[in-house]
Amino acid sequence: MDGVILDSEPLHFEADRLTMARFGHHVEQEDLETFVGMTNPEMWRVIRQSYGMEVELDKILACQKSIKLEKLLSEAWEPIQGIKELLALLQASRIPMAVASSSPRWFIEGVLTQLKIENYFKIILSGEEMKQGKPSPDIYLETARLLGVKPEHCVVLEDSRNGVAAAKAAGMTCIGFVNLSSGKQDLTLADYTVSEIMEVCNTLR
Repeated sequence: MDGVILDSEPLHFEADRLTMARFGHHVEQEDLETFVGMTNPEMWRVIRQSYGMEVELDKILACQKSIKLEKLLSEAWEPIQGIKELLALLQASRIPMAVASSSPRWFIEGVLTQLKIENYFKIILSGEEMKQGKPSPDIYLETARLLGVKPEHCVVLEDSRNGVAAAKAAGMTCIGFVNLSSGKQDLTLADYTVSEIMEVCNTLR
């Protein structure tokens, strides 16, 4: 979802920087880019250890959630260009769709509701509901199971190195979306790469 349906990675980067600042640490976006696609708890466990942060993980997550929620509700968001066209094409072809995101469920549902596209998706899964988040394939394998589709028959649209790795580990075809807002992401493992979502739409027409 993040960086594919909604150009929300800048929101996440800013919220993470502000969270670090509240606990007395300074980070740049480049310091956070390696975590794109990971769940918040997994990301903060690594950061907490790396920076020697003594504050409890729950307090960090609560602070981050408060900042993200405020930003999500305070702005008028639009989906990434081409997403609505892609969803309509897939729906018309009766291809079941799912969101398998590393974001927490409250954020996923908030975004989809705000964009008024929640009804397109048969399944919504958060990486925080899995034992392991991306780059582990768990979330994609569970999504395929819930959809009743074999992994090799699934196509994943991803913008992050961790997400692409998860999709390929699950045995799925992966389209890498080059989103500059997501920072420097290595998408070389993807089967295909596109710089615009409309490129995917054009192949379906």
